[in-house]
Amino acid sequence: MDLKLDGRHALVCGASEGIGRAAAHELALLGADVTVLARRGEVLADVAAALPRREGQQHGWIATDVSQTDALRAQAEALAAGRPVHILVNNTGGPPGGPAHGAEVSAYLEAFQRHLIANHVLVQALLPGMRAANWGRIVNVVSTSVREPIANLGVSNTIRGAVASWAKTLSRELAPFGITVNNVLPGYTETGRIEQIVRDRAAASGQSPEAILEGMRKAVPAGRFARPAEIGGVIAFFCSPAAGYVNGTSLAVDGGRMQSI
Repeated sequence: MDLKLDGRHALVCGASEGIGRAAAHELALLGADVTVLARRGEVLADVAAALPRREGQQHGWIATDVSQTDALRAQAEALAAGRPVHILVNNTGGPPGGPAHGAEVSAYLEAFQRHLIANHVLVQALLPGMRAANWGRIVNVVSTSVREPIANLGVSNTIRGAVASWAKTLSRELAPFGITVNNVLPGYTETGRIEQIVRDRAAASGQSPEAILEGMRKAVPAGRFARPAEIGGVIAFFCSPAAGYVNGTSLAVDGGRMQSI
């Protein structure tokens, strides 16, 4: 199986921790040069320095807020001008919890900006390099909610669905240029996001965080949460040559929790 990414350049968003950091690590193991992107520059410097590195591999970092569209576009274009980016991993922390009907309009607009708009700006900035190489991989870290909405995550459910539809459309448009577009749908994963969800559910229900966690684990046939590396490995596979004919797919990595086929 051809998993080698030697000579490819990857941009991984939300890479200061969790799934993004794990994906950056796995891509570096496969030989890619990796640029990590998030808001905290002091953390990213350490992340980039800790990535696996063989002779000739070069890793870097960009500190930016993906909600600042003009700055994000400028930084992405500058990165691609220095060296074309062949792999884009879109990954951003999810919106706060709460029911859909009670959310402020501003919450939907902010989430749309940080997720779909930011993803789109990055694709537009990096697409020329992918097209010139006739090779590219775009992987969006979304959520199982694009298939089964998750209770009390109204804004997230809505925005994640929009990203999935955008990605499916792109997959058909970009396939003739050797570019694939796929979504990874993580289930419960040991990240800061799961801690936020537990806090929100505990506050809404009056149950203890421990009881919430126990109930969540029982809902997963595997009986546990995913490790970030398990999600990162799937992302890396989608980016590899071996996945060249996988396009327009949304793959759940959830330990079997979803009940739909």
